[in-house]
Amino acid sequence: MRVVTDIERRARLVRRHALAPVSRVTDPVAVAESVVCLHSTEPASVHLAVAARSEGVSAADVDAALYDDRSLVKQLAMRRTLFAFPRDLLPAVWGSASARVAETERKKIGKDVVVGGVAEDGDAWLAEVREEVLALLATAGELAAKQIREQVPILDVKVSGSPASERWGAPVNVAPRVLSWLGARAEVVRGRSGGHWRTSRPLWTLMTDWLGESPTTWPAEKGYAELVRRWLARFGPGTEADLVWWLGSTKSAVRQALAEVDAVAVSLEDGGTGWLLPDDLEPEPEVAPSAALLPTLDPTTMGWKERGFYLDPADRPYHFDTAGNAGTTAWWAGRIVGCWVQDDDGRVRVILRGDPGRAARKALDAEAARLTEWLDGQVISTIYKSQLMKGVPLP
Repeated sequence: MRVVTDIERRARLVRRHALAPVSRVTDPVAVAESVVCLHSTEPASVHLAVAARSEGVSAADVDAALYDDRSLVKQLAMRRTLFAFPRDLLPAVWGSASARVAETERKKIGKDVVVGGVAEDGDAWLAEVREEVLALLATAGELAAKQIREQVPILDVKVSGSPASERWGAPVNVAPRVLSWLGARAEVVRGRSGGHWRTSRPLWTLMTDWLGESPTTWPAEKGYAELVRRWLARFGPGTEADLVWWLGSTKSAVRQALAEVDAVAVSLEDGGTGWLLPDDLEPEPEVAPSAALLPTLDPTTMGWKERGFYLDPADRPYHFDTAGNAGTTAWWAGRIVGCWVQDDDGRVRVILRGDPGRAARKALDAEAARLTEWLDGQVISTIYKSQLMKGVPLP
């Protein structure tokens, strides 16, 4: 069995994720393809992920890909996370990861509206709400969530007694969850933003109207196989546990997908078993050390469950919260060595965990200057601040 060392895995990561100057691209879609898809939980993440991996691409170019060309489309999928997918990947996602999320959400919402006293039959209530929302958007085009609630009174309710309400200590609106459920079903989509690219104020519209077509959803098995194929091409070698985590799926679905793409087992440096595509078994050439500054919840940072080859286990609590959400990260030679923050005037500053050396510090400072220029004084806010970003020492 071929052995893939950690050094080789880091070379693959840097080159294939467009993290080195020589591998940067000039197109937002190419950036997404370099990591399969882009995390979009926070509104600024897509733009910052593109900025880190490209040359000559502005925030306006990213907006054009999302809202004019619609070559990148936001879709709720793996692990109930919002991603920006290359458009051609949507049919595979709809039938697999998104369908799984939609079914889970349907059960949760149906149960919560019954527990909360909104309806006696959760499924019947959801069916009625779905019909009214889709009918409204078919005539109105794009609407904000507030406008939809106002015009669909049955949806303008709050639920208490659910896990969500208990978490927030008060009844919570059901509308955002219903719209997310319909989004996971690929019936509606987050269209144009009602605000700046740094804020989340989406206008909802029908998916068919947004795309101008009705692509055929792939069967679940075919969809999972395509997702695994693309993941292995960019993140491989990875373990079965990595794929189960990334897909938010089951072991059986992952194993079937690995068989469908004829994945080949390889040995990892830590003794585990990883997988590669059958046409991707040649050793990866070395790549010169380079620096990168990645945003909160970046797909590279979040791409594996087993992260020892690019993150010192002792540093994990400084970069990830207890739910597994990552803050901003600073990379050198394919490893996380720190994070980045902004001053009040918008200047990007790197915070290191230890000393990676003079060459690393110089390259990271250059990346900080590049990102500062790209942001042009705009300050990014995030709810996923890591302990290192906060400057809070750990016990």
